Amino acid sequence: MDVKINDSCIGCGACESICDSVFKVEDVAKVQAAGIAGNEDCVKEAADACPVSAIEVA
Repeated sequence: MDVKINDSCIGCGACESICDSVFKVEDVAKVQAAGIAGNEDCVKEAADACPVSAIEVA
């Protein structure tokens, strides 16, 4: 699974609250790739919950 944050990220923190093992928000969200394995379901949930569709999952 490839996860990226696009430029529309507003740093709201929704992704981190849903899947904190993969997403960390400082000014904007960052992906911690090492946390993706085993957390695919919460990554998809976070992508669906993002208010600006900034999380790209492939």
